[in-house]
Amino acid sequence: MSFRRYILASRSPRRLELLQQIVHPVLIEVRPPAVSEEAGFGDCTDMVAIKRRLQEIARQKAEQVRAALNAEEAELHELPRTLLISADTTVVVTDRDGNPVVLGNPPENDDWREVVADWFRHFYAGRTHSALTAVYVTTPDGRFAEQLVETRVTIRGDIERWLNWYLLTGEPRGKAGGYALQGAGSVFIERVEGSLSNVVGLPLEALLELFADVRLK
Repeated sequence: MSFRRYILASRSPRRLELLQQIVHPVLIEVRPPAVSEEAGFGDCTDMVAIKRRLQEIARQKAEQVRAALNAEEAELHELPRTLLISADTTVVVTDRDGNPVVLGNPPENDDWREVVADWFRHFYAGRTHSALTAVYVTTPDGRFAEQLVETRVTIRGDIERWLNWYLLTGEPRGKAGGYALQGAGSVFIERVEGSLSNVVGLPLEALLELFADVRLK
């Protein structure tokens, strides 16, 4: 079964750009969830719990859009062959005791520069962290497939000579973990182990596998 419409349940322009690399733009419709509030990670004390919560968030995004779509199309005699796609990405670092710490987006107020600078100095410089993305795809009739993808990213140790310049670019705002691998933030990257598109917000390799998995169900 091939799909003729792909609905992206996301507000992220980066995810849309990535999806357009494997799906013709004409077939894509962007429909973010009506409710943007998501569960946090404050009660997640280990990586297992963090990954589970990330998958829950991705599922909730898609299911919210799926419910609205089914309500709209309830009277149609023939439903379009639709696939809903959702994802959620976060960055996980470790503190001095080796405990995982989730870094979301920088604050939206004027403190964001100080927060991001602190992240780079205490969690990133000379260290390796994880970029995690939960991807969930579902059809209007409830068939679904999901994956959680982890990429390991190592940041170079000598960050200070570029850190103030990077903060002045404004790029960290709205970025999970406060940097963009695909942008000016690449100057800090020493090594990437795993999917590059995963760090941007949508692991294309996993997404293609999920497309195939749902077609077979």
